[in-house]
Amino acid sequence: MNRRKPNPSRHDEDYNPMKILYIAPENTVGTLSLWKKAHEARGNQCLFITLYPTRNEYDPGICLNLPLVTTHPYYTRGRHKYYQRYRGELGDYREKDGYPPVWLPHSLWEDKYFRFRDWLWHFKVEKAIRDFDLENYDIFHLEWGLEFYRDGRFVRRLAEKGKAIACTYHGQDLRTRGVIPVIDAVSRLNVTSELDLLSKHPNLKYLFLPFDTQACEPSMEIHDPVRVCHAPTDRYYKGSDTIIPVCEQLESRKLIEFVLIENKPYDEVLRIKRQCDILIDQVHNRGGWGYGMNSVEALALGLCCVTELVPDYVEFIPDHPFVNVTGDTLYETLENLVRDPDRIREQKIKSRDWVVKYHDLHNTADVLYGYYEELGWL
Repeated sequence: MNRRKPNPSRHDEDYNPMKILYIAPENTVGTLSLWKKAHEARGNQCLFITLYPTRNEYDPGICLNLPLVTTHPYYTRGRHKYYQRYRGELGDYREKDGYPPVWLPHSLWEDKYFRFRDWLWHFKVEKAIRDFDLENYDIFHLEWGLEFYRDGRFVRRLAEKGKAIACTYHGQDLRTRGVIPVIDAVSRLNVTSELDLLSKHPNLKYLFLPFDTQACEPSMEIHDPVRVCHAPTDRYYKGSDTIIPVCEQLESRKLIEFVLIENKPYDEVLRIKRQCDILIDQVHNRGGWGYGMNSVEALALGLCCVTELVPDYVEFIPDHPFVNVTGDTLYETLENLVRDPDRIREQKIKSRDWVVKYHDLHNTADVLYGYYEELGWL
């Protein structure tokens, strides 16, 4: 697969465009739309297909809307209760050992469940493969390290044809589920934006989350009182049980206005964030280290971002713009911060500059295409 240039222009007559397919359970935080935009800006074709609708009204691409899986709380609560039988009290939150951790069914019932689900899904999946000619792509990105089937039959077909296969791991899929052995065996490129996962897989590369920074107009205004927001997708993982009481205490003293953002459409989330001054991302590092798309959006909007960074992360991104806290220091740090508007303003400026440098979707795509080039995929 020799296409000569990692960053061709649209008018480069010597460049043979690639066809790139993303398969994902859902377009969780909108990154699939961004990757599509970045690939197409390089003159390539890109399609993404999802298994079920996203929670926050992101573009689902071609959505198969498959049964027996959903983002509804009853599904996630039921799964958690099931895993408590086999993993103890932490259930679905318990991290797995292994290098890499490996997914295997915990019981005969679970094995039969996935066999049945694969059989049920194959009617829709095989039709989509035929209708959209899904095997006729050059590079296949498997989000969460998953394809359509838990038994990996589609990936087997791709591997037999010599297709380029890549996996993206976002966090819990590797921490608490583990790799799917059939898929891991044929994936030649594995990437993650979660620094702690690098120690969980022998062949994993880091890639900053992409974001369209130019689509966000930052605000450097500071409100009186200072507006502090928290936008958890999962309160347990974000340490909201610590963050929310701290913010409520500061609000009761009239030092801040606290804004809790939950279960809102994406456009509304961005609008509310832009009207704030400080975002608190997470503490306790229960769902990974440091920050994710929640902070990336806030940084692009010019917010001062407060989060817990472990020493390894500080060493990895020493020029970071975050205000580093722990659960124990959050109250004091916030109190000192809101009493110093000049420092908030400095952090807001640093936030915007830093996120463009590392997370702008075209800069991130440069790194991804460098990985392609190393593997001879260009």
